[in-house]
Amino acid sequence: MKIKMKGKQVVIFIIMSLLAVVMIYPFYFMINTSFKSNAQFLGAPGHSFFSWHKLFKALPVGHQLLNSTVVCTASIAIILFVSTLAGFSLAKMRSKASPLFFLGIVGAMLIPLQSIIINAYVNEANHFNLLSGYWGAILLYSALGTPFATFLMTSYFRGLPDDLIEAAICDGLSYPRVFTRIAMPLAVPAVVTIIVLQFIQIWDDLLVGLLFIQDPSYRTITVGLGALSAGRTTDIPVLMAGSLISAIPAVVVYLIFQRQLVNGLTAGIGK
Repeated sequence: MKIKMKGKQVVIFIIMSLLAVVMIYPFYFMINTSFKSNAQFLGAPGHSFFSWHKLFKALPVGHQLLNSTVVCTASIAIILFVSTLAGFSLAKMRSKASPLFFLGIVGAMLIPLQSIIINAYVNEANHFNLLSGYWGAILLYSALGTPFATFLMTSYFRGLPDDLIEAAICDGLSYPRVFTRIAMPLAVPAVVTIIVLQFIQIWDDLLVGLLFIQDPSYRTITVGLGALSAGRTTDIPVLMAGSLISAIPAVVVYLIFQRQLVNGLTAGIGK
């Protein structure tokens, strides 16, 4: 039995090592290529900071990182505000229409972005004039992220004991105070999960930012990199340097909150 267990552990270790190499190699390629000039990338020996210098000369990297931060922060704030209220209402303030609302939320999760983006673009451009700043992208990111966030918060709040909510109401707390004083402090893992998942998705997205942020001064970092690679020839080392800068915030957020992310997903879905 011990030999069999050791054999399984060795096989699992080998498989996980191969998967780690596959996952890590793109980052190695990105880092290694970013420290080369275009000539060095094509075969010349050595490394240099030429691509980094060219990147900061071609793009306002700091300003675009700030734009990405603004878009992510505002979108996540709206998503959390709507999803936490809706999730608590569906889980603890049940009515005959609650199953229908929840079914609608699940159905909204199944709608692909490509099927609604043209309609959203035309309506926002013609009727609300939201393409000249951040709001067009912020509202669409919020609309896309709210269904999953509401589903997760509803599942998490359903795991809270009903006796706890009823006891708080019997002690004189209203539903809004139960929500702010009891439900939300207990739902921190689910909230962190939403923040991390939505931050990674919004930060790395290109399509929505490219279409719904028309003013160059409001471009996010991913849109800036997309514009940088839109010419006839693309300087791969410069693009890799920009991609590395764009990837670092998402990686850092995941590494910081990875434990809370796992706890939030398992607690929300398991219950």
